[in-house]
Amino acid sequence: MPKLKTKSGAKKRFKLTATGKVKTGQAGKRHGMIKRTAKFVRNARGTTTLADQDAKIVKQFLPYG
Repeated sequence: MPKLKTKSGAKKRFKLTATGKVKTGQAGKRHGMIKRTAKFVRNARGTTTLADQDAKIVKQFLPYG
């Protein structure tokens, strides 16, 4: 069998955890922080895990995890 290609955009944006969940950065924090509430900015620190439906799609882009 030939090797499968990884989507290069996905490998830059997502990582897989040891349990198989998809870890990604928080959305909505690239610019415009002044108009966001302090609560939003505080809660959007660090990383988050994708929902199962979204993770299923992303895992197809990362065949070797």
